[in-house]
Amino acid sequence: MARKRAAKKSKEETNEAAASSATEDTQKKEADEKDTTTEKKPTPAKGRKRKSDAIKDDSGADAEPKPKLKARVSISDSLSGTDFKCTAKSPSGKESNFKIASWNINGVRAWLDKEGLSYLNAEQPDVLCVQELKCDVSKIPAAAEVDGYSTHWLSGDTEGYSGVGMYFKKKPIKITDGIGISKHDKEGRVITAEFEKFFLVNTYIPNSGRGLVRLKYRSEEWDKDFRNYIKSLDAKKPVVWCGDLNVSHQEIDIKNAKGNKKNAGFTQEERDGFTEMLNEGFIDSFRHLYPEEEGAYTFWTYFMNARAKNVGWRLDYFVLSERFKEQMCDSVIRSKVLGSDHCPIVLHLAL
Repeated sequence: MARKRAAKKSKEETNEAAASSATEDTQKKEADEKDTTTEKKPTPAKGRKRKSDAIKDDSGADAEPKPKLKARVSISDSLSGTDFKCTAKSPSGKESNFKIASWNINGVRAWLDKEGLSYLNAEQPDVLCVQELKCDVSKIPAAAEVDGYSTHWLSGDTEGYSGVGMYFKKKPIKITDGIGISKHDKEGRVITAEFEKFFLVNTYIPNSGRGLVRLKYRSEEWDKDFRNYIKSLDAKKPVVWCGDLNVSHQEIDIKNAKGNKKNAGFTQEERDGFTEMLNEGFIDSFRHLYPEEEGAYTFWTYFMNARAKNVGWRLDYFVLSERFKEQMCDSVIRSKVLGSDHCPIVLHLAL
């Protein structure tokens, strides 16, 4: 049962967003630019109320033409007014002492150009997981390094495609690339960091693509093999799995559910695959705490002013071993933070 927590009301209420067409809503744009519109907070839903920002969305092919976008604004400009502290406590009343952030940055070079490190400096997570680097490890700019953090980067065989990375305040016990299966690992999608009390798995899950050209691979190969990998880790110690999972699990997690049931990110096969993972003893941290909150998205297409209208998808998650939920204080969506077609998400733990 979700716990209730008081939250500050936003000065502006969310206007109900008009649903966009299925095609435009489901296609993920591979542009290294960010939307500059202002997001709005949703009306608080029943159940636990979160002290966080507004909401978000995602889905679509891994490569599409770049849309024409508005002028860029630095990420630092979007940080004003965000409270990066955590007042929520664990079920046993412990305060948060370990923070993990995750963000699909849609190109590390573009992210740095838009002052992406200003978010890292403001949030000050113990670990920052980033996805979709679009950059070979050998070409990661020196500017990506920052005082107080060590880094680990992973790219795939295809230049400018996929890739994940992690920033650590304290180096983990061990870092592992991939899941041990070459046909999956060649795309550079998984980094696992082992800490004393848990494994942290940072992922950029394959997109089924426009026309669902990779749906069979995603649902019949990747999902099954990755589920076995996570279960093998969970047999040793609890798991925190995060990243861009490229699926909106329930209808509440997407603005236009009816129009997107045959599109990448919201097919029954993808949703069932996520359900099967949860049934293995894991929880969706955000929905565990906020089961009825609507308008909570983490991705918005760049088209049709979707972010300003909050026509989005929740594609980014923190999934935890169920037995680890007692360490969870809060799961937050930083929807006010611009700089990508996704926004950051944050997990607060009491270890």
